[in-house]
Amino acid sequence: MESIILGTRGSELALTQTEMTRAALAAAHPSLHIVREIIRTSGDLRPDLKLADFSRGDQPVVDKGIFTKELEEALRAGTIHAAVHSLKDVPTVLADGFRIAAVLPRAPVEDVLISKHPGGLDGLPQGAVVATSSVRRSCQLRLLRPDLTNTDIRGNVPTRIRKVADDPAIDALVLARAGLVRLGLFDTPLPDHPTQLHTAIIPADLMLPAASQGAVGIEIFGHNPDLERTLAAINHHDTFLKVRAERHFLELLAAGCQTPVGVLSSLENDSLSMKAIVFPDQGGSPRSAHASGPASHPESVAASLFSALN
Repeated sequence: MESIILGTRGSELALTQTEMTRAALAAAHPSLHIVREIIRTSGDLRPDLKLADFSRGDQPVVDKGIFTKELEEALRAGTIHAAVHSLKDVPTVLADGFRIAAVLPRAPVEDVLISKHPGGLDGLPQGAVVATSSVRRSCQLRLLRPDLTNTDIRGNVPTRIRKVADDPAIDALVLARAGLVRLGLFDTPLPDHPTQLHTAIIPADLMLPAASQGAVGIEIFGHNPDLERTLAAINHHDTFLKVRAERHFLELLAAGCQTPVGVLSSLENDSLSMKAIVFPDQGGSPRSAHASGPASHPESVAASLFSALN
């Protein structure tokens, strides 16, 4: 290809991830002309709504992609060649003709507690209020600290951090480590703010991440061998194996982006290991399982994990 148009959301994190994609493409294809196209999605247009509210009334359903639908429309129309996503926001089952053609090297998968109190989760006072818009995080927080109260929060990463710092009623916030690292906010979440914030990594085996957390996925539409070859040059093999397994596990569960599921994958030599925790929609005790198998068959390992839950 002589040129490629990358579609992206307009948030600071989305633009950072698109720049990572551009840099990878430029390194692999020095003569390639790369254009960025910013597209506002349903989730960006209604920051006043909680994520769950998109499933009500005349709003689009969350699991159909509030952060991806408009990008896919541009792909279908041919106004962009590829869409750059935080892969955990991409619906588990894609419509006919769409597929994830490549992924970048995965960032750390853990969640992070940003708190007004030092000491991580153990340092939070009894009954502390923790902000998160993720049902997966809130469910696992209840297991770890049943005394904590969850409050919903929306906005891009810097906005959420500032909301917590400015609101005396909120003690802490849980975010993905990947976004904080990519934005340079991990060590200093809110520079030049009078409220001191403390950052603590929550171990991934203590709070299992979302499927594909930390992965940047590049989506295409239709059959275009030149485009596919162009993107294949930047695909990260190990990350692709893991996210294939994790997304297939969600597909077997018939789970979407907002289903309370945590899944953690690891590769060692030629073996892929997975563990998961799944919370029932109506409440009650979660199910958990683990499985391992050959890394060359990630969907089979995901199927074994699914079987172990039942």
